[in-house]
Amino acid sequence: MADRKRVGIIGATGMVGQRFITLLQNHPYFELTALAASGRSAGKTYAQAVGSRWKMSTEMPEDVAKMKVLDAADIDSMKAAADFVFCAVNMEKGEVLAMEEAYAKAELPVISNNSANRWTPDVPMVVPEINSDHFKVIEDQRKRLGTKRGFIAVKPNCSIQSYVPMLTPLRKYGIKQVVVSTYQAISGAGKTFNEWPEMLDNIIPYIGGEEEKSEKEPLRVWGEYRDGAICPAEDTVITSQCIRVPVLDGHTATVFVNFENKPTKEQILEDWTTFKGLPQELKLPHAPEQFITYFEENDRPQAHTDRDTCGGMGVCAGRLREDTVFDWKFVGLSHNTLRGAAGGGLLTAELLYRLGYLD
Repeated sequence: MADRKRVGIIGATGMVGQRFITLLQNHPYFELTALAASGRSAGKTYAQAVGSRWKMSTEMPEDVAKMKVLDAADIDSMKAAADFVFCAVNMEKGEVLAMEEAYAKAELPVISNNSANRWTPDVPMVVPEINSDHFKVIEDQRKRLGTKRGFIAVKPNCSIQSYVPMLTPLRKYGIKQVVVSTYQAISGAGKTFNEWPEMLDNIIPYIGGEEEKSEKEPLRVWGEYRDGAICPAEDTVITSQCIRVPVLDGHTATVFVNFENKPTKEQILEDWTTFKGLPQELKLPHAPEQFITYFEENDRPQAHTDRDTCGGMGVCAGRLREDTVFDWKFVGLSHNTLRGAAGGGLLTAELLYRLGYLD
């Protein structure tokens, strides 16, 4: 493809940045041309900056290992090297807000893995199969920022991708109440078992900030565009618990749901099987052919066995059954660093590219 876009990664040395690097190898739309991190890494080769902290199962690409790392604060150098950027920095929220807006104002579109701008009214927070229509708010954001190309788009929290895809096609039945518990892998904290031995044979019943995200972010994903902003849905109540478990990759969710008009099991399974969005219609490079895969076995989906379904970009469901208190209950699973993080960000960029927002 002649019109490949040059892409940079801000926060390239962290786990999500590393995942972006592996996913961008030989990409048909994008060419990785810039890596940025904190000032202490700037000027080093990528291999020197990362050292022994390479966490991917594949080897570090040789061409990437030799690339010089730029200072993330040096926006001019990044603008000279890239047409847009992925942001996966580990910084305070206020610092991330300022950095992402500065990049956007410099006419570098930002696709962010960070939470800082998820509630900025004119910033779309998108799961590409679910609410790509929210991209329309980018024009309002550009007016606010005074830009022609620059904008910020974000992906939602990794854990909600283990249950929101299954709930979305069921909203036509009127979802009233949802109770969800997520069982989240340690890579969601950017860790491996070597770095976090305390997680072996252990469960931690608290993840800071996750429960609020799990309860509120789905409502923004299901929201509507009104008067230059995305307004969250108000017709569903969600309550959650979020627990860290000794799993490397893959977030699991148990979900209980009540409806205004209770669907049958056959209707739910049909809705899941047929659910797709623009990524599937456009056959984007990282779009799973089957968005939701349902497992009939009582002991599926399992994180170790099923997290890589459709290259880790599909989401999995199982154990759909009637409940004694709620209408229905089921189990969900998604790969948190692929669908939930870098892969979801890359799929968002692919869709923005095809829709012309990166021109």
